[in-house]
Amino acid sequence: MLALVAAASMWFYVDRILVGFQVADAAARERPRGNLSDLYPRWLGARELLLRNRNPYGDDITIEIQKGYYGRALDPARPNDPKDQQGFAYPVYVVFLLAPFVRFSFHAVQFVFYWALIALTAISVCLWLRALRWRLPVLATASCIALTLGSFAVVQGLKLQQLSLLVAALLAGAVACVAGGFLFCGGVLLAAATVKPQLAWPLVAWLIIWTLSDWRNRRRFLFGFGLTMALLLGGAEIILPGWWRLFANALGQYHRYTQNQSVLLVPWEYSGIFIAAAVVVCGFLLWKLRVEPADKQNFALAISLVLALTVLVVPMYAPYNQVLLLPAILVLVRDRASFTSRPRGVRFLYLAAAFALAWQWIASLSLSCAYLLGWRGWAISAWKVPFFATFSLPVFVFAVILLAVQGAQRRAGIQGSAG
Repeated sequence: MLALVAAASMWFYVDRILVGFQVADAAARERPRGNLSDLYPRWLGARELLLRNRNPYGDDITIEIQKGYYGRALDPARPNDPKDQQGFAYPVYVVFLLAPFVRFSFHAVQFVFYWALIALTAISVCLWLRALRWRLPVLATASCIALTLGSFAVVQGLKLQQLSLLVAALLAGAVACVAGGFLFCGGVLLAAATVKPQLAWPLVAWLIIWTLSDWRNRRRFLFGFGLTMALLLGGAEIILPGWWRLFANALGQYHRYTQNQSVLLVPWEYSGIFIAAAVVVCGFLLWKLRVEPADKQNFALAISLVLALTVLVVPMYAPYNQVLLLPAILVLVRDRASFTSRPRGVRFLYLAAAFALAWQWIASLSLSCAYLLGWRGWAISAWKVPFFATFSLPVFVFAVILLAVQGAQRRAGIQGSAG
């Protein structure tokens, strides 16, 4: 019941308060609002490439995308117009995922994709629980699904029809397949997830190292991944020769006009130092875990750490990407007793992570109650409050899961010495 109340408050907050503020602000600043679907640029680019053989990275397609996404083409002379040009900044092989839908109206595609994302996100919770070897009662599993679907990361992703949710489900499926012994299938799903390279390739790199550490028993994973990538890249080159140069140029433009940065809100020269340090520390710990079998809990711990690191270092602040923190959060909930019995500093860090996670529902429930009690103006003016923990949550979760991996290694070392 508490999970349902928390989830309902988040949906109410987004629908009535956050969107209400955005609509009023856009009207006051004459900022355009169209369908605001992140699926639309990908769908339109796929349709134009597959049906009319047009370059989806071209400026003419970008203008057409803006007319659907924002309602009109952006005007550089208007200072309040959005900076995000909404270009087709994806690998061209994303069109293969969208190919079955290019002949339908976008309204129909949007409806199907929205409900498909809900179903896939719910299924991904079960897949992560399976990969983590954590058996929960039905009611507890339903609560996890409700809280996941009612988290701000997922609600935002659903409202925007963000492909990050699809990629997160593909990653969950890939890891669950690997953990279940279906290595070839896991490789296929992981290759499909590279339609968002920045979210998938850290896990790809780790699983390739893991595969090479026991080539004889794990090579089927790399066969599945390599074959699928060859088909995607080869097919992309056939339908749009030289696409990788166009993609690299579009990606450079994307980072220039969005000026994105990681969740570490410090200048790049300093955040780069923190990111490099995090990667080195994780690399040291993960190197020791590369021999772990896929059916052991330490393997799932390693996966959770890699995905938490991905959210930390990806050069883009977007709350919907934090859906990748789900396996790490499940680990922290499952192993809570081991954290609350550790030294005071670790307990404090764990409680800080728990509070950062819970804050989104505390804030959304408070604002929703204020709105329903008649304080609508105050609730809308305080729309930022649920965002306060979105920068700290990835940092705290990463730090705690890092300690979890380090503790698991220490225990394994002690057991090995005892043996």
